[in-house]
Amino acid sequence: MVHVLSGRILLRPTDPERSRLFYGEQLGLAVYREFGTGPDRGTVYFIGGGHLELSGRSETPPSPAVRLWLQVADVSAAHDELRGKGVEIVRPPVREPWGLIEMWIADPDGVPIVLVEVPADHPIRYRPGT
Repeated sequence: MVHVLSGRILLRPTDPERSRLFYGEQLGLAVYREFGTGPDRGTVYFIGGGHLELSGRSETPPSPAVRLWLQVADVSAAHDELRGKGVEIVRPPVREPWGLIEMWIADPDGVPIVLVEVPADHPIRYRPGT
């Protein structure tokens, strides 16, 4: 079984500032981290431990704007395991310029799913001098 360490829902808003005001000010979610600059900068909010619920039935697949981010301990092992189970690998593991190792798959409806390994020396995990 792929050992998932954490999960994240990725949203691509039509108006990022309006969405930041909603999630941060109106909903009152605490900020986990921010990245980038300007009006399209990214903001990550705490939403507890993270959950994905599958329930009911839809006549149409979810919007292509919906994506899942799942952190795993070893993305290469997940790649081998999933490939062995017949899961189509949309993009094999790649070390991104921002230092994370990412691999992309999709669910049966085409929802993009990124499996992410955070290397031990990455700033998300490692803070020198602290």
